[in-house]
Amino acid sequence: MTVKPSQTQDKSQVYGVSQPDWPSPVNDQERRLFTLVDVLEYRPRTGGGGSNSDYRWDLEGWYGGDHHRLWFKSEGQRDTAFKADYDVDFQLLYGRFLWKHYDIQAGARMETQSFRGGNVTRGMGVIGLQGIVPYNYEFESALFIDQRGAVSARLAYTKDFLLTQRLILQGRFETNLAIQRVEEFTTGSGLNNLEFGGRLRYEIRREFAPYVGLSLDRSYGETATLVRRQGGDPSQIRFVVGVRMWF
Repeated sequence: MTVKPSQTQDKSQVYGVSQPDWPSPVNDQERRLFTLVDVLEYRPRTGGGGSNSDYRWDLEGWYGGDHHRLWFKSEGQRDTAFKADYDVDFQLLYGRFLWKHYDIQAGARMETQSFRGGNVTRGMGVIGLQGIVPYNYEFESALFIDQRGAVSARLAYTKDFLLTQRLILQGRFETNLAIQRVEEFTTGSGLNNLEFGGRLRYEIRREFAPYVGLSLDRSYGETATLVRRQGGDPSQIRFVVGVRMWF
């Protein structure tokens, strides 16, 4: 059926003809800032001759639109099965939407940690892939190459299990690998470590959720030997308490 405009009706209202001063129906060029503090936790001392009390954080965020983003990431840890004392790194990456649910990322990483009573620092190039795989597992993978040509990699998975509308159990898995041995960064060749964890959080607000959990972390091979040499424990089970937030 053909719709004919009435005498009081503008033809643009009937036929959908846009006017020069009308706003764009979809603002797909808008830029936004997002930050997620996924892990911010304290891990108390274990009994006997076990590990010391320590802390850990893992945060990431981006600024940009749907297709182009500037990513920033930071991790810090102390007295883990992978690092005997403290280790902090920061990444600045360009991210490009690749296909549904996936971003490819490239940029730089700066890492610093303690070694034999002092501090050591190195820079690395980064290329990675981040996104969501089937069954809503969030994954992050990255390949690192430092200024001396040493190659390493990291792979991490997380998944949220909704127990109630506010009570959520997050499962977490992370592993690190390296081709070359880099002693000052407690890194042996081959498989460096495996970490499994579970964190139960209560979302007071969607943006703010305290949590408790358990982390199982173990280093292997040359990495475990280097951790022992620096006075660390290469196999740990840790109770954690912290907060997760985003803004």
